[in-house]
Amino acid sequence: MHAKDILIEGYGRIQEEVHAAVEGLDPDGLNARPADDTNSVCWLVWHLTRVQDDHIADAFDLDQVWLTDEWEKRFGLGLPRHDTGYGHSSAKVAKVRVDSADLLTGYYDAVHEQTLGALRSLTAGDLERIVDENWDPPVTLGARLVSVLSDDLQHVGQAAYARGLVQSAAS
Repeated sequence: MHAKDILIEGYGRIQEEVHAAVEGLDPDGLNARPADDTNSVCWLVWHLTRVQDDHIADAFDLDQVWLTDEWEKRFGLGLPRHDTGYGHSSAKVAKVRVDSADLLTGYYDAVHEQTLGALRSLTAGDLERIVDENWDPPVTLGARLVSVLSDDLQHVGQAAYARGLVQSAAS
């Protein structure tokens, strides 16, 4: 198995878990915050998708799906165009709301397709390419791809946990 195949498998797991985290939740369940100053399922899935969209686009010199496919307009959050949710205050977290799980999964699936296209083009040598010189040591494409994968899996796990808390409180 090649490194790109492992990455494709890993990113496929994120997609499966995103769908599982939001499936069957109504808007109240998606947008509920289990406690004050916590993140909703909606915010967590939106954030992990924005980070993947932003970082993959940057690493492969692509346009963000958020901007080119008008997801920003469909969500209508009133946040800055390039906002990924990093460092959001509780008030900003509260602004990220949706009316259906389809909006979240639609955006994630579009980002996932762009990600897969980029990953399929990889060669082993590409993984050593420096994509961010703002760190010491500079970040390689391989490290960036694993970082996004790790971050997304953590956030989708948090979304699944938040879902359980919300459903438990509702029953």
